[in-house]
Amino acid sequence: MLNLNKIELTKKGQNINLEKNNSQKIGEILVNLNWNQKKSGFFSKFNNVDLDIGCLFELKNGQKGCVQALGNAFGSLQNAPYIKLDGDDRTGAATEGENLRINGEKIKEIKRILVYSFIYQGAANWSQADGVATLKYSSGSDIEVKLNEHQNGKTMCAIALIENVNDETFKVERVVEYFSGHKDMDRKFRWGLNWVAGKK
Repeated sequence: MLNLNKIELTKKGQNINLEKNNSQKIGEILVNLNWNQKKSGFFSKFNNVDLDIGCLFELKNGQKGCVQALGNAFGSLQNAPYIKLDGDDRTGAATEGENLRINGEKIKEIKRILVYSFIYQGAANWSQADGVATLKYSSGSDIEVKLNEHQNGKTMCAIALIENVNDETFKVERVVEYFSGHKDMDRKFRWGLNWVAGKK
């Protein structure tokens, strides 16, 4: 999935449709979240920010939910919701960050996906984390969204909205909006889920 070309969505609301390959298929989509993992000093490990990736999903059949490490909701590629979280980097040691995978072959089953990041541990210091989300797929350029409109003190950032376009492709729209928690973000995007406290 290596792609040297890159398209950056820099303004709120800016969007782009994914391209299809010669067989008119999207294929697997990888959404990578990476952040500044510089460490210094003996006590740095206690001050590290644990930045997690996750998403809200809504399927065409009305099923709604989330995929995230919190609550061990890692999802599935072959079964609903056709979205899977690779793992949870609690240490910041994995230089490749964290990945969500979306099964583009199941586009007719998926209505919309809201990709977000939240700070599970550490101070809500987004400017220090310097996060960036990159969407990668085989038939088009990488799409990058930098979390550079910082709002420190809030633990969640809605990064991008991915929406079904005529069961043919997905539209990716930059959001980068910060919230105090899952409930506030859910309310803004009208997902309608019931949230309870969870843990890893």
